[in-house]
Formats: sequence, structure tokens, C-alpha cells
Amino acid sequence: MGDGQPGTRPYRVLILEDIAETRDWLRAILQEAYGEVDVETAAMLREARAMVDDGYDLALLDLGLPDGSGLDLLRIMKARHPGTLCVVTTVMGDDATVVAALSAGADGYLLKENPASVLIRQLQQILDGVPALSPSIARRIMDHFRLTGPASDEDVRLTDRETEVLGLIGRGLRNAEVARELGIAESTVASYIKDVYRKLGISSRAEAAWHASRLGLARR
Repeated sequence: MGDGQPGTRPYRVLILEDIAETRDWLRAILQEAYGEVDVETAAMLREARAMVDDGYDLALLDLGLPDGSGLDLLRIMKARHPGTLCVVTTVMGDDATVVAALSAGADGYLLKENPASVLIRQLQQILDGVPALSPSIARRIMDHFRLTGPASDEDVRLTDRETEVLGLIGRGLRNAEVARELGIAESTVASYIKDVYRKLGISSRAEAAWHASRLGLARR
């Protein structure tokens, strides 16, 4: 990534965000954080997919888009260009979504409710290898790992179907989406999830996503 100084190229950044005012706000934050910056924007997931191979140093990705989830683009970018720093910028702060994003390879998770000064500081730190995490997200991740211990593989015996369901949960899919993916009823998915929770000794989708990541299922 360039440093914005004379003789070097500016940062190349992709902003995936469907609200025009928020795109402008994020662009201003990037300019404050890095100085000269080459920003390209996309308002829709399908538009951003066509831009993946344009060569970006950094991508700021919204999750809730009119035509899908930014997690889909995150997975594509990490598969094709693992060196691109991908930071989720969203209003969605629930545990399951956070864990799904980090499991998919996100280099940061920033909430839009934070002041611009916080986002600027976090984006600057990411260049030093410090994950760009909103303070509330960082605290919850720490609390989560204090309360969640790894289950022993010797003690857990998931069926093939339960493993498939766990992997899809780890990718952030909801029950209806899992049902469509596997071609089964949504009530059957709920039953599998109940069995997975019981076997792993967990009680939330966030914990399920964490175990999916630990078992190498979330990125399949």
C-alpha cells in the first residue's frame, strides 16, 4: 500500500455502500486517515463483484445491501486477493454477524455509529497490523472468548448433515437460507441446529460460528 507521498501511488480503496451520503462520509474519513487516496465506489453487490480484480489495497464493505450481503464480496476478495485489507463498515453489530465476518476473513469491523475520529484512528492502525475494530466490538470479542471454550473433538461427534449446517451458520446464513442451500425444510434445519447446540454445549449462533471457524468449516 502506498503512503500517499510524492513519487508513490495513493491508496486504492473500494467502498461498497448503498447510501450516497454514507459513501461521501466514508470517503472523507479515508482522506483524513491517509491523505491522498484513490477511491472507487459501488452501491450494489453485483456492481462491486465486477470490480474485485481492479486491485485494491483496502475495501470498506457494508453488509446490508439491496441485492445481497457484503459478506459475499468479502469472501470473493479474500479468495482472489488475500492481500487486500477488508474492513466491514456497518450498523449491524449482533454477535453472529460479527463472528461470521471475522470468520470470513475480515481485517476489521467498524460500526457506523462511531464518531469519525474513532474510525480514522482505527483505519490508521490497520496499516501497523492492528485489526480495525470498533471499541465495543473489541470488548465483546474479548468477553466472548472468555466465556467460550473450545469443545474437545474427541467428545463431539457431529453427523455429516450437522457439520454442513454448522458450516453454513458459520458463513452467516440464516435458517431459511440454510434450508434452501441444502434442499430441506426450515423446521429440519432448526432441529439440526438444536442438536448441534446440544452436542457442542453452546446456546447462540455466535458460538456456533466460532466453532465452525475453529473446525475450518466457515470458509468452505
